[in-house]
Amino acid sequence: MPNGKAENEPKPVDFEAAMRDLEEIVERLEHGDLPLEESLAAFERAVMLTRSCQAALKEAEQRVEILLKKAGGAQVEDFDPDETKAV
Repeated sequence: MPNGKAENEPKPVDFEAAMRDLEEIVERLEHGDLPLEESLAAFERAVMLTRSCQAALKEAEQRVEILLKKAGGAQVEDFDPDETKAV
């Protein structure tokens, strides 16, 4: 029986490497000189990398929350970008 994870979940990828790959793909797509099939393949890869990065960030957020709770430290608050503009 599978380990409970969906088969279509992105495989763990080094976050920084995934971000570099994403930047390269975006740059190639922005140039607009790729054939349609290559563009689609690049877009599919970018979607997979994006999901992997989102999963890595979510996991990091959860780990930080756990560490803060264990330490009895500050509570995690939602980020409000409008509040940072006023500072």
